[in-house]
Amino acid sequence: MSKTLERYQRCCFTPQDNSLERETQNWYQEVTKLKAKYEALQRTQRHLLGEDLGPLNVKELQNLEKQLEGALALARQRKTQIMIEQMEDLRKKERELGDLNKQLKIKLEAEGQNLKTIQGLWSSGAAAETSNFPLHPSHPHPMDCDHEPVLQIGYHHFVQAEGSSVPKSMAGETNFIHGWVI
Repeated sequence: MSKTLERYQRCCFTPQDNSLERETQNWYQEVTKLKAKYEALQRTQRHLLGEDLGPLNVKELQNLEKQLEGALALARQRKTQIMIEQMEDLRKKERELGDLNKQLKIKLEAEGQNLKTIQGLWSSGAAAETSNFPLHPSHPHPMDCDHEPVLQIGYHHFVQAEGSSVPKSMAGETNFIHGWVI
């Protein structure tokens, strides 16, 4: 028993050289294990990519096929889920745009009634006959302009009618014709 205690004390209480050596061996074993695992993962990745399949037997190929089918099923499931979410978002946008379209249609119909009233006034001539503001000659149709009559102040182009008794010099000077002269 004393020999066992001595050995125990030597192992536990000896200088750090022995523990350092053990720690180095542990790290070496760990590196070797990680290297082997890394190579196995690379080999599996190549197999999943369809490379280096020659050395595999039938059972390994069947396992690989099951893995690929499972991965493909998961990818399809996720793709379907994303597409369903996108469709729901598009349906929501469609409903919002439909509501907005209805609101705009109602607003347009209300403004359309106002426009029809204005068009009726213009087309009946009531607005043109009672207005002191004649339409600009470049806009012979009232609805083709900016919906505003044009007030011309100042120079009016005078075209002398045939057989008029007004001398050309008088018409050209003032550009104004008195009613009694014609």
